[in-house]
Amino acid sequence: MSLRVSHVHGEHLAVEAPNGTEILRYVHRPDPDPFESRKPYAHPVRTLAGRTVTGYRPNDHRWHKGLQMTASHLSGQNFWGGNSYVHGRGYLALPDRVGSMRHDGFGAVTVEDRRFGFTEELTWVENGGREWAREVRGIAVHSVDEEAGSWALDWSIRLTNIRAEPLVFGSPTTAGRELAGYTGLQWRGPRDFTGGRVLTPGAEDAGAGKLMGSQGPWLAFTAEHDEVDGHSTLVFAHAPENLDETSAIHESHWFVRSAPVPTVAFSWAFFEEFTLEPGASFDYRYRVVIADGAWDRDRIAAHLQALPW
Repeated sequence: MSLRVSHVHGEHLAVEAPNGTEILRYVHRPDPDPFESRKPYAHPVRTLAGRTVTGYRPNDHRWHKGLQMTASHLSGQNFWGGNSYVHGRGYLALPDRVGSMRHDGFGAVTVEDRRFGFTEELTWVENGGREWAREVRGIAVHSVDEEAGSWALDWSIRLTNIRAEPLVFGSPTTAGRELAGYTGLQWRGPRDFTGGRVLTPGAEDAGAGKLMGSQGPWLAFTAEHDEVDGHSTLVFAHAPENLDETSAIHESHWFVRSAPVPTVAFSWAFFEEFTLEPGASFDYRYRVVIADGAWDRDRIAAHLQALPW
C-alpha cells in the first residue's frame, strides 16, 4: 500500500498513510481573522495510530495553529499573530502591526509510493499591503514505518527580501523580554501535551525550563494522551547546514515550553537580531518525526541516524 493524497482546491492538501489514517492536513485557505496573522499551517497532524499531536486556536493563544512558519518581530511587523511585545509596555493588541503570508500557488508536486512532496510559493505582506518577501516552501512526507509506528515531515524555507530596505528579524527577547525568543517554525501541541517530557541528545534530563534558549541538533517532546492509553513523541531536528556557521544566516536556538503551554520553535533570532539585505535570501531545513509511544533518547538518536538528509 502507498500514501494517498487529496487536494480540496483553495482549502487544503491531505495525506493519508497506507493504513488509512490521515496523518497530515496542510491548510492554505486564508484565515478569517487578520489579527491571527493569516498564513498556511499544518493541522491536524496525527501519528499512524491516529492520535492528534497538534493544537489549533487554543484559548490562551488563538493564533497558535498546529505547525506553522512565523516571524514574531520583523522590521516592526508581527508575522506570528496576536499581541505584539513592546518593551516597557508588555504585550499589546496592535492590529496594524500584524502581517500575513499569502499562498500564491503550488509548484512542483511529487507523489511516489512512500513519499509525497510539494513546493509552495508565498508572499509575506506587511499590514499595509506592501509585499516584503517571497518564500519558496518545501513540504515532504516520507519514511512511513508501520513497525516503528512513525513517519517524518520535512519543512524547508527559502526567503528572499523583495523590499528596497533590509529586513530585520528579531524576537520578543531581542526587544527586551527575557527568554521569550520565539520565532521561526513553531509547533503548538494539544492540551493534553501540557507537562510533557522534553529530551535532547544530552545525557541528563534538564527539563523544558533549563533547555529554553539552548542549542542542539534535535529536541524531542513526549507526552501521554487523554482518552486513549498511550503516548506520542515528536522529534524536532535541524538539517546539518542549519547549525553550520559558515552557511546559516544566523545561529538557531530552541524555544521550548512544556507548561503552561506545550510548544517548540526552531528560533532563528532568539537572542540577537539578524538582517536580510534587499535581494538577498536565506535557507533553513527542518525535520519533524511523529511517532507513537514514548521514545527514549537512544531510540530517537538511532532513528534519526537512519534517516539521511
